Amino acid sequence: MKSLIIRVYGRVQGVGYRYFARKHARRLEIKGYAENMPDGSVYILAIGEEQNLKKFLEVLKEGPPLAVVEKVEYEENKDLKNIENYKDFEIKE
Repeated sequence: MKSLIIRVYGRVQGVGYRYFARKHARRLEIKGYAENMPDGSVYILAIGEEQNLKKFLEVLKEGPPLAVVEKVEYEENKDLKNIENYKDFEIKE
């Protein structure tokens, strides 16, 4: 099990991006959450098997039809203390 911190930049708020991420996370058995950030980006915590996280990143780079993804940054999450608390992929408001 791995955990990634992902930031997605571009026109990604107000276009259903978090719901798009949740749909694909559930399909790939990824847990965590997506949250809109004040700077206009979307922050994602993704927890899952390495091969599924790679597929998830590829999907996130495309985004839903109305999104314009300019950049996706990610890093391995070193703080694994609370990842067992996530049972699904949530959308934070």
